[in-house]
Amino acid sequence: MPRLPNVKTALCQKAQLQPTAGQSVQGRRIYFRDVSATTPELRVMVIGGIHGDEKSSASVVLHWIQHANETPSNAQWRFIPLANPDGLNAKPPRRVNANGVDLNRNFPTPQWSKEAKFYWETRTRRDPRRWPGPKPLSEPESRFLHEQLETFKPNLIVSIHAPYGLLDYDGPSVPPPKLGRLFLDQVGIFPGSLGNYAGVHKGVPVVTIELPNALLTPTDAEMRQMWMDLLRWTHDRLAPVAAAKQ
Repeated sequence: MPRLPNVKTALCQKAQLQPTAGQSVQGRRIYFRDVSATTPELRVMVIGGIHGDEKSSASVVLHWIQHANETPSNAQWRFIPLANPDGLNAKPPRRVNANGVDLNRNFPTPQWSKEAKFYWETRTRRDPRRWPGPKPLSEPESRFLHEQLETFKPNLIVSIHAPYGLLDYDGPSVPPPKLGRLFLDQVGIFPGSLGNYAGVHKGVPVVTIELPNALLTPTDAEMRQMWMDLLRWTHDRLAPVAAAKQ
């Protein structure tokens, strides 16, 4: 908690996080919280902190848990505030996990072995902050998230990052035009990314939120507005699609 911006003890207590079976490289537990409507029409997974130095992303997930408890919705929400606890707890916090792997380049997209290495070597010039790892799902944290996709079977994934101040989107359906003050500006796909794997190749819509600052959250009012915009979009766009598939 002390490492996260705009997070106080009361907010953590209200979140009522529960441990999962997932652990980091260094043995830190990964936590979650489910909040569900009485008769949910959708399953939505919200992920923060996949990059450990994007502290604000984990904070926003904790605030959204409170909003989910206070705001009626049509969904079952699965919140995972911190997918990379070793990265956050490093001194200083790091984008990568304890093995030096960028977890958001470690998902098993087609041709990963060829494309991920080529992209890392040519486009990032072997940037150590973006190393995709020795093979897809080589890391316990990415394997945990992959297992969540297989077992929870979300109709939507919301992945929160920082600091580019925009919305990205991968997958079917019509993307949200904005959440709060963040507007849609699709930036392309990357080998091994969650958006590429789940959105493009698995057909599960992925909304990627890029907060404007990695160390500071938006205001409380702005975080609530983002939440309300997300609720409206899921109700208008995704619920009818999910109902048609049943």
